[in-house]
Amino acid sequence: MTTLPVPTSASILGPTSELDAVVERAAGLARQARAPNTLRAYESDWRDFERWCGAQGFDPIPAPPAVVGLFLAAHEHLSVATLSRRVSSIAARHRQAGHSLDTRHPAIADVLRGLRRERGSTQRRAEALTVGHLRQVVAGLGDSLGDLRDRALLLVGTAAALRRSELVALDVADIAVLPEGLRVTIRRSKTDSEGYGAVLAVGRTGRLTCPTAAYERWLAVAGIVEGAAFRGVDRHGRLGGRLSGNAVALIVQRRTAAAGLDAAAFSGHSLRSGFATSAARAGMGEFKIAAQTRHASLAVLRRYVREGRLFEENLAAEIGL
Repeated sequence: MTTLPVPTSASILGPTSELDAVVERAAGLARQARAPNTLRAYESDWRDFERWCGAQGFDPIPAPPAVVGLFLAAHEHLSVATLSRRVSSIAARHRQAGHSLDTRHPAIADVLRGLRRERGSTQRRAEALTVGHLRQVVAGLGDSLGDLRDRALLLVGTAAALRRSELVALDVADIAVLPEGLRVTIRRSKTDSEGYGAVLAVGRTGRLTCPTAAYERWLAVAGIVEGAAFRGVDRHGRLGGRLSGNAVALIVQRRTAAAGLDAAAFSGHSLRSGFATSAARAGMGEFKIAAQTRHASLAVLRRYVREGRLFEENLAAEIGL
């Protein structure tokens, strides 16, 4: 989504370099309204829709709801979440071009609803990397630079309940090391598109799994004093550039596999869900948990709370089994 229907300076007051600069600035600000990953996904979705319409002899814009519904049915092999995003992408492109697309029209909404009913509403979620799992993983790590990086990344990511994008975006300047622990500043996150930011506390624990101690040691041995807090480490122990979000998922899976866990069950999201699940098991209230996880919806958070407290009471034993 790289275009913006902003009038040119010539169409308003004639060619003026000053107004041209304002127009360019307005277009740039409009592009920043969505995250880069979202823009790339929207652009890819639109190209797919455009190609499909061309092959079927339909005009992609303006597209009637019935055509969008047919597009969804033709791509039912994709997940419902992906198809829902494609509807959003198509609608966004229509708005940019000055057209409206009623995404609640039965021709669209009912197709999505039918797919959800047909497949069932249960979503596959990554396994939470709980404190118990973390202890198992950390116990197998040594003192190499890669091991120190992964120990710090896993422990800080879990303790601060970070999304993988937030974790890799952290700079050294965003993590203040204090006597009490870490003061972590999140500049921007998935649910904070306006960039208000958030400040999180990660206290010292004095245990082998202390996130603060692990982070301090990683920085000291790596010699990092500025820039990206978490970086690549090659097989020769040389530092690389900032990690990607996908690298976090790979680290989680590699380390859980080495610890004898089912790596396929874990993902980059396992750090964040691991905090929520472990916090619920420790008896924390949902509002206290939400203050750290920054969930916009308590309904989403409650999935992890329920899972964390699943065996809080042994109902089978209580009924005499």
